[in-house]
Amino acid sequence: MKKFYSLLLLFATLPLMVVAQNNAPAADDGYSLVWNMDFTGSSLPACWNIETNGDGGGNNELQYYCSKGVSMGVEPVTGKHCLILTATKEDYHNRNCTSGRVNSKGKLYYTYGKIEARIKFPNTANGLWPAFWQMGNNFDQVGWPRCGETDIIELGHQNAFGAGTQDRYFNGAMHVGARWDQVWSEANSVTWPYSVEDTFHIITMYWTPTSIDMFMDHDANPGYQPYFHATLEPNDDANYNRKEIFGKPNFIIANLAVGGNFPGIFSINQITALANGPRSMYIDWIRIYQKGEEGETFQSNVPSEAIEEEPTGLEQVQGNKVQSTKVIRGGQLLIRRDGQLFDMLGNIIR
Repeated sequence: MKKFYSLLLLFATLPLMVVAQNNAPAADDGYSLVWNMDFTGSSLPACWNIETNGDGGGNNELQYYCSKGVSMGVEPVTGKHCLILTATKEDYHNRNCTSGRVNSKGKLYYTYGKIEARIKFPNTANGLWPAFWQMGNNFDQVGWPRCGETDIIELGHQNAFGAGTQDRYFNGAMHVGARWDQVWSEANSVTWPYSVEDTFHIITMYWTPTSIDMFMDHDANPGYQPYFHATLEPNDDANYNRKEIFGKPNFIIANLAVGGNFPGIFSINQITALANGPRSMYIDWIRIYQKGEEGETFQSNVPSEAIEEEPTGLEQVQGNKVQSTKVIRGGQLLIRRDGQLFDMLGNIIR
């Protein structure tokens, strides 16, 4: 999101083909959950930084990001406890609206794996720009775009306005370069067969040393192709070496921008999405999975919340005196015994 979209020439509406995908592994092909956050507490966990600024994100955005745009609470329809980012039309610090943006820089970062988030995006039409993305954790040392940026999903692009497909049009993208006016970008936009706004959806990205693939509702539609695919190839120019730059630890960002270059709206009076009051983006959970392979890294100052345990009763079977517990990890039922995890077939889980 911290980029200049006048340089981005690769956005296009492509037909979505419902065929067997061939770029990413199966949903649980060797991956184990290493971290999860369910946002069930009353305060924002310590691995998140709340951004406070009105600098427009390098995209002429209209909002002032501040703590009032970030909250923990309940999504009213489902009752899910969520991280909530809220955009509000109001005068604040010489801006005409406020909103929320959080990042995990220096506190939660990883290299490679599968990252998933369950998100309810607001109705974006017209002018809201919600995004879930990541950047290199070396941002403070090398800046943007040299740190590399991976936009896992963005909604609200102006290309959808004329077609009336704002609720179904979204993209994934990558950006890297020597400086802000010398950016290499690769992006792909799709018009999805159903709305992805106002209900929860699972966004998945597979990130390996050789490729990046992004999926919408991969759990429900495992046969769909990725809406974004890119290969991570080496390059002799260090500023554009995708394999090197996108092979380093990244931190996570979530935000709800208002206006700017992406929607192509630069006046608060043209932000129709806020005409009837504030709009919110709800994040139910975020999960990171890895395989334990060479090159993978993971660091967090907040432990995973993904394990819920209760006695199995197996210690009573056939005189077994060993304590065992049920473990719910990423929706999968496992058994913990003697400090080791097993699946329901008795296979050892890393």
